[in-house]
Amino acid sequence: MRAHLVLEDGSVFAGESLGATGRATGELVFTTSMTGYQEILTDPSYAGQIVLMTYPLIGNYGVNDESDESRRAQAAGFVVREACETPSNWRARAALHDYLAARGIVAISGVDTRAVTLRVRYYGVMMATITTDETPDEAFHRLQTVPRYDEEDFVYRVTTPEPYKWGYDGMEPIDAPDDHYRKRVVILDCGVKWNIPRRLASLGVRSIILPATATAEQVLAYQPDGVLLSPGPGDPARLQPVIETVRQLLGKVPVAGICLGNQLVSLALGARTYKLKFGHRGGNHPVKNLLTGRVDITAQNHGYAVDRDSLDGTGLELTHINLNDGTVEGVRHRDLRVMTLQYHPEAAPGPWDSRPFFNEFLALMDGRGA
Repeated sequence: MRAHLVLEDGSVFAGESLGATGRATGELVFTTSMTGYQEILTDPSYAGQIVLMTYPLIGNYGVNDESDESRRAQAAGFVVREACETPSNWRARAALHDYLAARGIVAISGVDTRAVTLRVRYYGVMMATITTDETPDEAFHRLQTVPRYDEEDFVYRVTTPEPYKWGYDGMEPIDAPDDHYRKRVVILDCGVKWNIPRRLASLGVRSIILPATATAEQVLAYQPDGVLLSPGPGDPARLQPVIETVRQLLGKVPVAGICLGNQLVSLALGARTYKLKFGHRGGNHPVKNLLTGRVDITAQNHGYAVDRDSLDGTGLELTHINLNDGTVEGVRHRDLRVMTLQYHPEAAPGPWDSRPFFNEFLALMDGRGA
């Protein structure tokens, strides 16, 4: 079946339907990751976005039962150059097309993804739609009437509706016992990826995952040794209730932030955020640790960044910078026991350069870190 990718600037790219049929609408973004498409599709940070893979062949190792990062598919749509129809991998349980169709994700293949990527890099991210049941003109006119990505609060859509725990055996009910764990951490779920509590569990840390709407009092009621602010989608400046919760937690318990969590900490202490032209998404972004001089190759997925100039007067110290464009990739606050990263230390894009973050958070909770 024929399909079309239509951009808000009027550009039209024809291709073939992949996955579910119908319509998908969202902000068009691209990721430079060569693998990890199943993790990307289920990453809550991609809620409301149509994801384009720049690598030309996607689906060659199929999909499996272990690589989902949340309860459901999160991306609004999916764009690839070529979708492999005959995957080969010992863990594969289905092909990409079947996975997308079963989860209702409208996708398109056969698109000149290089041309689309260059367009997004030049003009910036923009709203787009994938359609199998409209003409391009009809799709373009419909696109003018939909809410823009920046106008919606996706965090409240992707956060867990009920608290739960994560331990050595994975997800557990909220009343599961906390015996045999070194520490207890509350994760404020603004779009948490499951590999975050997995990494904590590997260090003997029990995670208690709470909705993004939880108050500071509800968080502290669990008597956590630390609080981790998760990644998530959308404009962080729109999350004023969450920012206020973070503000009330600072100084009372060690706090770590990942991606959106980095932005929430910065906003809570008076810094500003802004939207990047086309964001950082992929598994090959170089970041320099200013404390050690080490350069790590990192996985990233964010469309907003902390304004570096706005850190003055907040008490936050810049700890990491992106070597591609100099943007903020991490901060810390010695007095308030806060540490953050803008990139994703729980990801495994190939290198595991950033994994020590979780050990550093453990040290912070032990009173040995900054």
